Amino acid sequence: MQGTSNTEQLSGLYAITDCSANDSGLLFKQVESALDAGLRLLQYRNKNADANLLLTQAKTLRKLCHQYAAQLIINDNIELAKIIHADGVHLGRDDPSIHLARQQLGKQAIVGVSCYNSLPLAFDAQHQGASYVAFGSFFASPTKPEAVPASPELLESWREQPTPACAIGGITLNNAANLTQHGADMLAVISDLWRSENIHQQTRDYLSLF
Repeated sequence: MQGTSNTEQLSGLYAITDCSANDSGLLFKQVESALDAGLRLLQYRNKNADANLLLTQAKTLRKLCHQYAAQLIINDNIELAKIIHADGVHLGRDDPSIHLARQQLGKQAIVGVSCYNSLPLAFDAQHQGASYVAFGSFFASPTKPEAVPASPELLESWREQPTPACAIGGITLNNAANLTQHGADMLAVISDLWRSENIHQQTRDYLSLF
């Protein structure tokens, strides 16, 4: 079955927070700059924070996102997503099931799934009701240097499917257009957004690709 969540915003720039963003003040400032420029989909991902910091940052990011009519997705952590009433969760290979995520977060929750370079994984996720599938890494990624490589032809093969496709991995403004031309509905960006000298303009430049 196709995903049952509200997918109208599942296109364009999909910003993912830096996994080492323990400077909350800087994190919120950067995110608000992107939101002000038009970002409408943010994933909160922090692999280094303790439970208290995760909760504090996630609550503030949810408030910021909703002020700008944007949606907040939580990486991996269904419990955190439920506590702060996030808009959804993103699941990887070793995370809980789509069914459990919907059970905990509700039928309208956005549930994204990492499918790496595998069409069979994507079809299985779609069958289970994923809101979107994520393919990558398309380019060398400073965030996940060990990630398996994926080719743009993967996006082309998925193009006619009803579930939106997200491209991730080493994406920059210089290589992003090639992925949208091959069928990426969303571009997940980390380093090339947050390490930009002008996050506001960088966000607008990415959005202009769509």
